[in-house]
Amino acid sequence: MYIADLHIHSKYSRATSKLCTPEYLDLWARRKGIHIVGTGDFTHPAWREELEEKLMPAGDGLYVLKNEYRIQDSSVPGDMVPRFVVTGEISSIYKKNGKVHKVHSVIILPGLTEARQISDKLERIGNIRSDGRPILGMDCRDLLELTLELCPDAVYVPAHIWTPHFSMFGAFSGFDTVEECFEDLTPYVHAVETGLSSDPPMNWRISALDRFQLISNSDAHSPAKLGREATLFDIPLSYSGIARGIRTGEGLYGTIEFFPEEGKYHMDGHRKCSLCLSPEETMRYNGICPVCGRKITIGVSHRVEELADREVGCVREGAKAYENLVPLPEVIAASLGYSASSKRVEREYMRMLSELGAEFEILRDLPLEDICRVSGARIAEGIERLRSGRVELVPGFDGEYGAIRLFSDEELNHV
Repeated sequence: MYIADLHIHSKYSRATSKLCTPEYLDLWARRKGIHIVGTGDFTHPAWREELEEKLMPAGDGLYVLKNEYRIQDSSVPGDMVPRFVVTGEISSIYKKNGKVHKVHSVIILPGLTEARQISDKLERIGNIRSDGRPILGMDCRDLLELTLELCPDAVYVPAHIWTPHFSMFGAFSGFDTVEECFEDLTPYVHAVETGLSSDPPMNWRISALDRFQLISNSDAHSPAKLGREATLFDIPLSYSGIARGIRTGEGLYGTIEFFPEEGKYHMDGHRKCSLCLSPEETMRYNGICPVCGRKITIGVSHRVEELADREVGCVREGAKAYENLVPLPEVIAASLGYSASSKRVEREYMRMLSELGAEFEILRDLPLEDICRVSGARIAEGIERLRSGRVELVPGFDGEYGAIRLFSDEELNHV
């Protein structure tokens, strides 16, 4: 079984870490236990040059970091060598049927040669040099057509399909159906990305999505965020295996998901007024913030409810497996009562990696007694509660991430 994170960003995208380099993406993929990681941002010329310099082919459309660039680190367990697959995200902002649409798409390619060919064509259409995720005034249907004409083996996936402002089904700038977006080329779209604020059960409520595979990725803007969502493949380690899994479901085992409540657009609300609302409350206020009178940001939960034709709890036929996880630093923080960004949590995280193995192994599979031996009973109990779903969730809204609680304040204060 391989863990893949296909939608990430480089240092050339806006609001990303300077550490989003091949070296640190490789390092953090090893720390996390991610076998396949997307390159992100294949359209950016400088990033593509860096990839061509630092990666080498590993067979059938995948790449590995050259040995001279690999960072040696005592916190990295084992000798796993992550594979890179060429990927990128494009932001399409365009007018269609009298409405402005803003939709993000992930494109997965069998090599850097194809990335250069597509990028050369896109550069005649818009500016691909100012941002690793370029903004193009190009209809998604036309972007799909261009991609497949130049590279028939490419995989095209609408990104984080429920995000309010920049997605296919977004409340403020999206469509109500896949067919509205892609028209006659809809049959060439085989999968959609759930995004951090939704999970498979939410998507199962829309029968029109039954024919699409569901994949999940981190959309990471820093290496440490790799794997916060991921896709599980039971395939030969190859581009063709990845493409077949996404297109047909063959070898696509399932996904690793955020708890959707943790996503920063799960509920409705207005962040400036610290107002988090249910869809029913938003409708009661007619979509207007009762504190300041501005428009409420409609969240993913509300938007799913608008398009759903099935009840909560339905399971679609042939549904793939999924599991809800949160990053290990958040588990450590929630177990000890510290901030996830604190030095105490960082030290414990690195110690656990060096003594126990990769993050996903610790979160998903490692015996609790081994975790207890290294990190104590409280953290072991936190991981056990996570695995069993005994989690209290504080939902995110209007760009504010949600939070998880594994222990009550009383438990945390009890020594």
